[in-house]
Amino acid sequence: MKFCSYNVQYGIGKDEQINFDRIVAEIGSPDVICLQEVERFLPETGMGDQVAEFSSRFPTYHWVYGPGVDVDADVIEPNGHVRHRRRQFGNMLLSKTPILSSRNHVLPKHGLLDAFSLQRSLLEGVINTSSGPLRVFSTHFSHCSPQERADQAMALLDIIRHGPAQGGSWSGNNASSHWTDSGTPPPMPHQAIVMGDFNMTPLDPEYDLLVGPWDIAHGRMSKLDNLVDAWDFTKSGSFEQPTCTERAQGNRPVRSVRLDYAFVTPELAPKIKSMSVDVEAQGSDHEPIFVELEL
Repeated sequence: MKFCSYNVQYGIGKDEQINFDRIVAEIGSPDVICLQEVERFLPETGMGDQVAEFSSRFPTYHWVYGPGVDVDADVIEPNGHVRHRRRQFGNMLLSKTPILSSRNHVLPKHGLLDAFSLQRSLLEGVINTSSGPLRVFSTHFSHCSPQERADQAMALLDIIRHGPAQGGSWSGNNASSHWTDSGTPPPMPHQAIVMGDFNMTPLDPEYDLLVGPWDIAHGRMSKLDNLVDAWDFTKSGSFEQPTCTERAQGNRPVRSVRLDYAFVTPELAPKIKSMSVDVEAQGSDHEPIFVELEL
């Protein structure tokens, strides 16, 4: 199966133009797509519904959307009726096979005095594969606070570790026919792939929280309940392969950095066949990343 993750920056490309068709062409037709920075009804990008834009361009895919930011954008009509809209910013998950269940997890947020801080989220979907159900996560960590990212990393690990014990969206042998008429309880497997924009480099402490610290004698000291970096596992190129070209801000110059990752639970690591970055992509300030798993 082929997985893609792409921070689409609200559709704004390197030329500062919004072009959803360009982004879709760069993604292609993988089995699963994880998107970040998908928004709805923001004035800066024309008050459009980007969830509708992407879902309409992938008409054969199942999809779910999970906003981190969700605030009022309702319009009061002249007759007093409310035209319902929510100003939203978050993650999207699309799959060629049905998304059996989905949860949108709100990640820890710090109220910062001066720096701009957004509510971030972790969108989870359970899909079926030839080797059983798989959890797929699309996420986007804080852009400005290392401590906030560290808290988000620990929250992510907690969700992955404890999900199977919590069960699926509903569970219990004595559920009423109100629930069992629709089939058996949705599964909540341990095996998972997490993709997204983590806003960290491989040299940052929060990276070590996810994959384990580096030891000069023994290499990466990953525990069985840590994650595995698909890029590092496949040795597909430079450990610091850039996935984003950040604009100059204040005294900070333009820089190219690795911010986008695909992590898997340890049992999936041997199934990773390839990892790549489309360095030619122009649809965003990020580049899409692709992972192939033998499932």
